[in-house]
Amino acid sequence: MLNAQLETHALGRVRVARLGQGEPVVLLHGYPDNLQVFSELSPLLAAEYEVIAFDWPGLGDSAAWPGGATPVVLAKHLLALLDAWGLGRVHLLGQDMGGQPALVFAAAYPERVRSLAVLNSLVGGQEATSWEIKWLRRFGVNRLLLRHLPRLVYWRALHTFLPLGRPGLSPALRREMWRTFRQPAVRDYVVRMCAGYEAQLPRLPARYQQVRCPTLIFWAERDKHFPPAQAHFLAAQVPHAQLEILPQATHWMVLARAAEVAERLRAFWARACP
Repeated sequence: MLNAQLETHALGRVRVARLGQGEPVVLLHGYPDNLQVFSELSPLLAAEYEVIAFDWPGLGDSAAWPGGATPVVLAKHLLALLDAWGLGRVHLLGQDMGGQPALVFAAAYPERVRSLAVLNSLVGGQEATSWEIKWLRRFGVNRLLLRHLPRLVYWRALHTFLPLGRPGLSPALRREMWRTFRQPAVRDYVVRMCAGYEAQLPRLPARYQQVRCPTLIFWAERDKHFPPAQAHFLAAQVPHAQLEILPQATHWMVLARAAEVAERLRAFWARACP
């Protein structure tokens, strides 16, 4: 797993992992995971880049920061972190619930983004999702499940985010993910995120259309919850975006297919930002 440290900033505590040297690459996770979802990918990228992964404020071991929990607010939190770390332009990668704030950030702060990669996210409210996502969004059952049945949510993620018939998470990584997700404060923050994201989702395509940096829309062919229809919708919104689908991959392809993901990312960066 990644060696992470706690830092104290003006707005609160953040857990951060850094490795490698070169142009900075910042990785944004979703839920129920934390920065350790990039534990397989980060060392592969660190051979050529400075890789930075962190727990979103309110998730993992990071303290909740003031304000809401929408993609727009999280993009502002990201700006504050980049300023605190003295980073200018970065390669930005967001997956799952990290994808929407990555897109918002690229649209709002173009001078800070060298390139953007978005992986396996809910980016279009009318596009295909799994039946579970449709049900949770329509009836708001996620609030009940997150607050009262976290083991069920976590178990379902493990069984739908990774390929069937292959080894799952290592015992250490499984314990680490559960250790942070089981915290009531973390799950309460996820509830707030889900509500905030749902409220802003209809208005986000207008922001996608403002993204001008080199953009890779990189999707898992067999993402159960956010299938490639989401990727095609996003590709139609972001000017000049490149769309790639990783055959047979599932939602946590940054873990299960880390070598292939790293290879595709390096190729994209070499083409887009030589």
